[in-house]
Amino acid sequence: MMVAKTIICMKWGTRYGPEFVNRLYRAVRRNVSGELRFICFTDDASGLDNGVDAQALPPITLPEEFAWTPWRKLSIWQYPLAGMEGDAIFLDLDLVITGSLDAMFEFAPGEYCVIENWTQKGQGIGNTSAFKFPVGKFKEIFDRFEADPEAVLRDNRIEQQYISRYITGQKFWPSEWCISFKHDLVPKFPMNWLRAPELPKEARIVAFTGKPDPDEAVAGRWPCPWYKAWYKHTKPATWVAEHWR
Repeated sequence: MMVAKTIICMKWGTRYGPEFVNRLYRAVRRNVSGELRFICFTDDASGLDNGVDAQALPPITLPEEFAWTPWRKLSIWQYPLAGMEGDAIFLDLDLVITGSLDAMFEFAPGEYCVIENWTQKGQGIGNTSAFKFPVGKFKEIFDRFEADPEAVLRDNRIEQQYISRYITGQKFWPSEWCISFKHDLVPKFPMNWLRAPELPKEARIVAFTGKPDPDEAVAGRWPCPWYKAWYKHTKPATWVAEHWR
């Protein structure tokens, strides 16, 4: 019996509408072979495609000022959760899938696999835009947070730092698989005004952390204060539209 591959995402608040979930789901479906379970933990399931398994946001004890921040992603480390077993891949909504994800399920089975954070190379910090985790193996990450949220929040700037400190045996994805649009693809000034970002053929995931979002990158828009516009600029990345649909 073939075991379904599990991919999960989270949507809360109003920054990302259902179209972000639906485009992510469709891209995943195009790039994952075999049976797929695509779960979206959300506070509003309206407008989601039929293939999306909408689940309520998992409970977590968060102070109000952190309630709707990436710290909420820690809630998926609890166990049991939505009947999940085995390895699952978590994807942020501001990603564009550009290649097959099958090898990501095969890479280091049973281990926590994550992007090496682009701005902290060599420091052992993962970027949780895209990561794989064995469901239930590291439930202490959630349990420890629930026992003393204030201490964890005080000692760690962001949730991905907390996870990387706790899981000493984390594995980083091959660097060519998961790339950053603004850190890896947008040419450095002044070439960003002359040359459009190009997609490497080895890339499987392009992350759009912060700004621009995928729809802005297609149009060549990078929202920012006027005094930063000289270096926060991109020519249209028209290839995004091919994959983000």
